[in-house]
Amino acid sequence: MKIEQQLHNALIASRELNMLEGDTIQSVLMELAKQTRINSDFILQENKKDLEQMDSTDPKYDRLKLTKERIEGIAADMESVASLPSPIGRILKEEARPNGLRIKKVTVPFGVIGVIYEARPNVTFDVFALCFKSGNACVLKGGSDANYSNMATVSIIKKVLKQFKLDENIVTLLPTGREDTHEMLTARGYIDLIIPRGSQSLIDFVRTNATIPVIETGVGVCHTYFDEMGDIEKGSDIIFNAKTRRPAVCNTLECLVIHESRLSDLPTITNKLASKNVLIHADEKSFNKIKGTYPNELLQEATIDSFGTEFLALEMAVKTVASFEEALAHIAEYGSKHSEAIISEDAEAIKKFQRMVDASSVYSNASTAFTDGAQFGLGAEIGISNQKLHARGPMGLEELTSYKWIVEGDGQVRPV
Repeated sequence: MKIEQQLHNALIASRELNMLEGDTIQSVLMELAKQTRINSDFILQENKKDLEQMDSTDPKYDRLKLTKERIEGIAADMESVASLPSPIGRILKEEARPNGLRIKKVTVPFGVIGVIYEARPNVTFDVFALCFKSGNACVLKGGSDANYSNMATVSIIKKVLKQFKLDENIVTLLPTGREDTHEMLTARGYIDLIIPRGSQSLIDFVRTNATIPVIETGVGVCHTYFDEMGDIEKGSDIIFNAKTRRPAVCNTLECLVIHESRLSDLPTITNKLASKNVLIHADEKSFNKIKGTYPNELLQEATIDSFGTEFLALEMAVKTVASFEEALAHIAEYGSKHSEAIISEDAEAIKKFQRMVDASSVYSNASTAFTDGAQFGLGAEIGISNQKLHARGPMGLEELTSYKWIVEGDGQVRPV
């Protein structure tokens, strides 16, 4: 089937969604969660085919890999989305005008949402669940790295839709070939919004070539600033968690910024990191402080390229600063506006950090690993937006809606 026909079918399906009751939507998602668990062996079998084609040392390997535990988490996220209140039909504003007109601002679906993503098979589940709950059809363009996994997932979704006698074109998985990407990015009249999830090069490509609105997501060059008033016990645990929990995801710590007055605590902070074989790219001051206490094979002198890099691996940079202001300047220059954290017991420093740092999520005394839709109470996320227009941070149900004005009258006409 030609791409244009698939997009047309998705558009028609999106109109059907407008008529679905909330109970039906919830039932479909609960059944999909159930079928995901039942078909976990099939999903893992297809995922294994994808994994066999990727080098296990590739940073994307962990993102591609599914396990029983991760599938259970995916199913639980879908149940969470199913149980959330519908974001559609909420009255944002209501007013009676002096001329008798009754005006309401009401949330509505976008219509058809397109998502382009790389080796992240969990995205297929998350996107469908969030789009379906928010009344949107979805057009998916997964990478070739996860093709078997994505096809398996979509086949399960379509079976559930068919079970409920719903249009299977509510979800569409396009071929992985590059030749189809341009048609998707220029599908004005069919797709209302494009969301890229993946590398900076993918996001840049979509932003440059799309002729329909784009919400940029994903790239995470996250910093944690260890302030001169930071608590060493809290700080060590936070830094260890932010770097090592899942190093290949976008909320992982990529650069530790440390006040020079706390360099004596750096060996304590890095000691736990060595247990996970974290490679450290340290600036001159921090390098000299931990040289001899940190494994030589895991310690390198930082270069200019060490800062502003999304390693997506068990690697991180360390930058020493002489002041709070220098820390802010470093984060402003090298951050990606994703997630930034401060470790400090100084309430004024925390307040200033929260006010001055330009990022979608700003933390004090907590790990940046919490930047995640489920952790923010959104059930799941379709992506983490680094931009400021429309949506910012983890994007859940509310962020997948627009609004329209409902105007009710009783014969009013506007004076000439």
